[in-house]
Amino acid sequence: MIIGGGVAGLSAAAALSADAKVMVLEGEESIGFHSSGRSATMLHYALGNPLVRALTLASRGFFDEPPPSFTDVPLGRRMPVLVYARQDELDVLDSLDADIAPFATLERADERVIHELCPVLRLGEGGAIAGLVDRSGIRLDPHALLQGFARQVRRTGGEIVLGARVARINRAGELWNVETERGETFAAPVLVNAAGAWADAVAAIAGVQPLGLTPMRRTIITFDAPDDVDASGWPFAKTVGDELYFAPESGRLFASPMDEVPTDPCDAQPDELEVALAAQRIEERTTMRVNRIAHKWAGLRTFAPDRGPVAGFAPDAPDFFWLAGQGGFGLQTSPVMAQVAASLIQGEPWPSRGVTTEQLAVRRSPSVSR
Repeated sequence: MIIGGGVAGLSAAAALSADAKVMVLEGEESIGFHSSGRSATMLHYALGNPLVRALTLASRGFFDEPPPSFTDVPLGRRMPVLVYARQDELDVLDSLDADIAPFATLERADERVIHELCPVLRLGEGGAIAGLVDRSGIRLDPHALLQGFARQVRRTGGEIVLGARVARINRAGELWNVETERGETFAAPVLVNAAGAWADAVAAIAGVQPLGLTPMRRTIITFDAPDDVDASGWPFAKTVGDELYFAPESGRLFASPMDEVPTDPCDAQPDELEVALAAQRIEERTTMRVNRIAHKWAGLRTFAPDRGPVAGFAPDAPDFFWLAGQGGFGLQTSPVMAQVAASLIQGEPWPSRGVTTEQLAVRRSPSVSR
């Protein structure tokens, strides 16, 4: 029994359902409602720490060649990734280049290459003068990915129950018993906590020690590209620091100020300050004007204290499995994280040579996942 119908829970359910009876309980009336379905997801390596990059690399083959019948539509499309830096950020750019080198082949970009890729970026004094380019980036389709995992679950006889918000959890004998707010009851010998921003709350209901997870709100806006400009071929462009990213999106551009605002688990809504900050940073870093915001939204990204994902059995409760803390990189690492969960729960061969169980353990030393 898996609590949480985001990409963590659905991918794990898909991996487990080949050899086990699986049920997913999702509190909302649709899958991926709070985080996975609101993600402006790119598969790239300028995100997270070495553990996240290793998990991304291990998942890459899944996106290049999805399993047969997984989806009827592409899971994404190729989009270059451009990370750019001002004069005073060159040392940071060099460090990032060295950090990514074991995982992806990057090109160094001068002002000419930056302009060719993204002609609206400000260049020269006060603007971008150097960058890194990953031409193998993938703009993922979170809805196609979620529906693909859900299809796998249902095809193998698994069940996804929507509107099943957890009210009570208890352990009786060898079974975990869950009662929802609607009064429905479910039982299974193994309980997987993949509840995202609500994972600590689910643990507390079950009498399990929480991890200290922190949900963070992130804001995204969309706006029109400049008149008479075809922006469809522009890259996913990101500052070398966590200040701004933007990219083409369905005939417009989307952008985020890369805000991380601690919040309680909730249906996150965009804050006007972050909305204004996104527009301001676009106008500072590019030659564009944001005259009208077409759409705005916010999602939750939930992190463990060391910002690494967690996958493993709780040390203080039998057969209570944590699958949490995949904030900001859950979609691009979901294929291998699902295999990790299946490996640990079912005793299957370990799926990734680049990652260890200790790095993902529930109780780990502060330096292990970095």
